[in-house]
Amino acid sequence: MNKALNDLKENSKQAEIAFFGGSFTAIDRNYMLSLLEATKPFLDKFYGIRISTRPDCIDEEVLGVLKRYGVTSVELGAQSMDDKVLSANNRGHASNDVKKASKLIKDFGFSLGLQMMTGLYLSNAQKDIFTAREFIRLKPDTVRIYPTVIMKGTDLAELYLSKKFIPYSLEQSVDLCSELITMFESAGIKIIRLGLHYSESLVNNSLGNNYHPAFKELCENKIFLNNFLKKAEELNTKTSLTVYINEKSLSKFIGQKKKNLNLLSSMGYEFKIDFDNTLSKYDLYIKQGY
Repeated sequence: MNKALNDLKENSKQAEIAFFGGSFTAIDRNYMLSLLEATKPFLDKFYGIRISTRPDCIDEEVLGVLKRYGVTSVELGAQSMDDKVLSANNRGHASNDVKKASKLIKDFGFSLGLQMMTGLYLSNAQKDIFTAREFIRLKPDTVRIYPTVIMKGTDLAELYLSKKFIPYSLEQSVDLCSELITMFESAGIKIIRLGLHYSESLVNNSLGNNYHPAFKELCENKIFLNNFLKKAEELNTKTSLTVYINEKSLSKFIGQKKKNLNLLSSMGYEFKIDFDNTLSKYDLYIKQGY
């Protein structure tokens, strides 16, 4: 902890102590309390404590304990709001558990985070969009979006190898998650993670080809491509155009390895890029003429 403080220095007040990688309120109670006790000497140096847990492991008693120890944010591994999808993936909770836990968390004054997984077994794009809409109704402060990655040696891997489960392609995941970004951003809900952190273990022990280390960037590129094409349709020409973006969004508009520029060029568009820093990070507009 002292090393973390040294690394953060004066920025520690914007950081949180976090307990992730499991269901914090589902572990042995004495162990959970010992972890919370260990944070006490450092609480005044941080913004608060963030924990993640299961929706069915939240009640008034446990939230009271978390409150007394200075926990400020609770994230729920909701994953889906479709009960058939939750059951098929052995999640052990139902969508109603997510709704009840979310209300309790907000009633106790915690920041609420919801985590969803796209492309689970028996899910599809429509069900994933339904999950996002249900999340928005619950008004979380933050969301995390994790496209499903199939790990070797799991039940999901067996379904995949037996061809009972066909995962989204990378392109399908990008198309879907670019739409989810727009939905959550429009609702004022902050996306604090999109895609899994890169690790050699993840790459070496996963199946399929739908994982990408820069997944969020691909989705942001897709948002700009879609926005350009939508607004370009309103014009009567593809040539001598000027597209205006926020200069901080230049790399997102250009696309990874200039993919967007190359694609638009192949479609016959001729344009130059200019900047309007009053634009939001995903917005753009197009004018005829240079």
